[in-house]
Amino acid sequence: MKNINRVLKESSVKNGEVKILQFGEGNFLRGFVDEMIDEANERGFMDAEVIIVKPRNGSLPPHFKTQNNRYTTSLRGKEEVRNRIVSCVSKVYSCYEDYDSFMKLSCASSLKFVVSNTTEAGIVYDFEDRYELEPPASFPGKLAKFLYERYKAFEGDRDKGVIILPVELIDDNGKELKKCIELLAGKWNLKEDFLAWLDESCVFCNTLVDRIISGYPRDEAEKLWEEWGYKDELIVTGEPFGLWVIESEKDISKELPLDKAGLPVIYTDNLKPYKKRKVRILNGAHTSFVPAAYLMGYDYVLEAVSDDVIEQFIVELLEQEVMPTLEMDKGELKEFAASVLTRFKNPYIKHELSAIALNSISKWKTRCLPTMQDYINIYGLLPIRLIFSLAALLVYYRGSRDNQGRFIGSRDYRDCNGIKDAYEIRDDESVIEIFEKTEGLDIEEYAKTILSEERLWGVNLDDIIGVRDCVVEMMYMITEDPKAAMKRIISK
Repeated sequence: MKNINRVLKESSVKNGEVKILQFGEGNFLRGFVDEMIDEANERGFMDAEVIIVKPRNGSLPPHFKTQNNRYTTSLRGKEEVRNRIVSCVSKVYSCYEDYDSFMKLSCASSLKFVVSNTTEAGIVYDFEDRYELEPPASFPGKLAKFLYERYKAFEGDRDKGVIILPVELIDDNGKELKKCIELLAGKWNLKEDFLAWLDESCVFCNTLVDRIISGYPRDEAEKLWEEWGYKDELIVTGEPFGLWVIESEKDISKELPLDKAGLPVIYTDNLKPYKKRKVRILNGAHTSFVPAAYLMGYDYVLEAVSDDVIEQFIVELLEQEVMPTLEMDKGELKEFAASVLTRFKNPYIKHELSAIALNSISKWKTRCLPTMQDYINIYGLLPIRLIFSLAALLVYYRGSRDNQGRFIGSRDYRDCNGIKDAYEIRDDESVIEIFEKTEGLDIEEYAKTILSEERLWGVNLDDIIGVRDCVVEMMYMITEDPKAAMKRIISK
């Protein structure tokens, strides 16, 4: 079978100038950022060459070299399949094995952008990091040294700054990254003018990204090779939906005209409404229906939302309780909510409910509790569907330790000893210990204890008039028959 190189030999880059340095060789950046850059190149809105640097120690997969850094993105949905051979990546380096090649890029006059995805733990200040290391240990350390070398190479030229676009999933990712670099610059006694250069020449953007990337399709790779007529060991699969919101003090849309190329990129000076929309609608919907759906016997998102009762629950939750609390254009909210259901029904994304249920207490606190509080403040009523999701969550978290020390629940709700259809309740140990102490309590006492536990919620939910009575009533219904309980909740 042909190698991917024999199918596409030419790059989407015309002039061969490096414009983007990318920290991270993983699936998300290749299936999201690089896919967009390649499409913008092809449509004539950009001419950007990407160089990828692996920020962690360890060898790169050999397929980058054997495939000349080409790979296929296959973005598949219920009504749309988009396949693209991405060719904008010119080189892939290891920060450790190719340190000199990596640092030479700091002198590249054409360099305009730095993109990163080093996980949420990547943007942290490491006070033990050292400038003389080759490379420094932390990602902020690597970037700080790289930028300082660039500053020196161009003698502080204010036109040689770069636009930095971290996509790590933390709040204010750009600001946090800049803060880490400034702390390191002070610790390393770098020239004072370097900090002024960072402020005046470099743009640190806060970003929000949204696309499910499922990665390499091990179970169907050979089938796809046969379909395409070539072999690709670096396939990246994901969903067609995408959204990249970029917040910056300076307008960077002319330098990075992805929106002009018809790509789902929004430039703004205020990212917060978009983040709030995503957290409360997309993430909030996930967190709200998953415990009940799992207790009904479903294991995956697709099979759960194919149940008419669950689908109606999600629709009513979003339309009647979530969207009314958001101060955004109602048309945009409806469109986004509709896209969420479409994404949940994607037949190519196999999303386990048990994986979504991981750390569900903190997720409900972040994604659902603010909506519940806003709804009560605005309307003076309890949001019945959100309360139902809270009750289902409490049922899901009723369990006991097994002989291996795991905290086990059971979908046979009348028997939580892990004997029938057992599942592990996975959360921080401090959270599990709180629930473990409720073993043996009846539903009323259990609900009262958990709702009043401020360590879980940040507030005493038992102080909200009517919440405990409503939760207890719903818990009794859910333990009897979760699907029948949800039926009684919808259309109220």
